[in-house]
Amino acid sequence: MSQSLFSNRYKRRQSIALISDHGDPAADIGREEAGGQNVYVRQVGEALARLGWQVDMFTRKSNADDPTIVQHTPHCRTIRLKAGPEEFVSRDEIFQYMPEFLASFKAFQTKEGVIYPLVHSNYWMSAWVGLQLKASQGAQLIHTYHSLGAVKYQSVLTQPDIVTTRLLVEQAALEQSDCVVATSPQEMEHLRSLVSTEGTIEIIPCGTDTSNFKRISRSQARGKLDISLRDQVILYVGRFDPRKGIETLVRAVGKLRADDPEAPLRLMIVGGSEPGQSDGLERVRIEGIVEELGIQDCTVFAGRVGHDQLPLFYTAADVCVIPSHYEPFGLVAIEAMACGTPVVASDVGGLKFTVIPEETGLLVPAQDVSGFAGAIDRLLSDSLWTQKVRRKAALRVQENFSWEGVAIQLSDLYRRSLAQSIAQPEVVQAAAYRKAS
Repeated sequence: MSQSLFSNRYKRRQSIALISDHGDPAADIGREEAGGQNVYVRQVGEALARLGWQVDMFTRKSNADDPTIVQHTPHCRTIRLKAGPEEFVSRDEIFQYMPEFLASFKAFQTKEGVIYPLVHSNYWMSAWVGLQLKASQGAQLIHTYHSLGAVKYQSVLTQPDIVTTRLLVEQAALEQSDCVVATSPQEMEHLRSLVSTEGTIEIIPCGTDTSNFKRISRSQARGKLDISLRDQVILYVGRFDPRKGIETLVRAVGKLRADDPEAPLRLMIVGGSEPGQSDGLERVRIEGIVEELGIQDCTVFAGRVGHDQLPLFYTAADVCVIPSHYEPFGLVAIEAMACGTPVVASDVGGLKFTVIPEETGLLVPAQDVSGFAGAIDRLLSDSLWTQKVRRKAALRVQENFSWEGVAIQLSDLYRRSLAQSIAQPEVVQAAAYRKAS
């Protein structure tokens, strides 16, 4: 294809902006503050580009050495904007830099000669930016929460100073966005009961890369990871964060070990940042509990693992445990299930949507050590039933949770939103007037 033809084809694509203030789509997953939201934005962005959109994903630059622009595919890139110091800042401290983020976003638009007609914001601080863009330039605003303050702060003893601001922004996002994307029926119910009865909501789940996360040979996976076929492997994948409930899992394994000291248990904890970062404090705390329970010999802290290697860990595991205090969706659940690994998860949030009890795994009340121990033991001891669970888990993901399917639903929502804005020219005219004045 000639350069001129490629250029014309490129220009025909509709540009859209995905905003993820703290969740850098180009970050290594498992690092500090890099988890499900990062995966969601990156995978959705690349899938939308394959459907014909020009996708620009905006995040805050948190490392001076990181490139400003990362080109993932010809039509999907991450743009890191200046907003506060170019260093790690905890989520509770980032909001003060959002006006600078907004200014940097608008400066980038001017430089590129583009005004994004549609913005998909992710997390509440990005919603604040999106609301300003909707007001100042008439952008269609789609929002995904990823975490709800109204739910989160119910279980937090010490609340940060930003709580009131967050709750107000979350309410404004629901009431003023063109559409909010809830990732599960449970999240939609929380939005209506805890945030507002106003606003438009559509349910579009998260997805997973079914070409990467899929059933493979368990013996081969264990061979590559040097794990004995005799071991009973209990897996955790995620960040070190008190809200992730790792302590509950560790104490459940300690209980299983105390009940049967000869059981060949192996607890594998995957994820975490480099030493010295803030989530390292939680890792040190968890290591202390492991030592307290005397299960150091059967506990492995595997550290950060690349997405290409994660399927090996999922497949090698007998059970994947997600003991979170709250999860709006829970990407780890569908990654594990896609690999045919049964899940034991907290009976909270979107996990009640992704995991079907008795079919793809088991649900347990959050922070219930005995409950988690019992559920894990059941999956480890009932091999015939567990084999059925493995098959049903993989099938459920293949049929319901591919990124391509998610992107198709989002693309349809975007086109309907843009069509609606064209049908209401007075909105666009008013925005243009505000921008000019």
